[in-house]
Amino acid sequence: MHESLTLEITRALETLSQKEADVISLYFGIGNQQPMSLEEIGETFDLTRERVRQIKEKGIKRLRQNSRSKILKSYLG
Repeated sequence: MHESLTLEITRALETLSQKEADVISLYFGIGNQQPMSLEEIGETFDLTRERVRQIKEKGIKRLRQNSRSKILKSYLG
């Protein structure tokens, strides 16, 4: 189940812009890394904390509207 969930998360992130996918991956620690704060991500991309928050929220909104989100919800029960 872990492998299939990882695959579905990867597929869902592929529907986002590269910046959105990177920010969400770093924020939630997806891909064998520790979660990072908005400020840490901002330093990585030379963006303000607020801009990183906006990118994260936009990406999450797009994921919720995507048909892939229905597949991911099935893992949550």
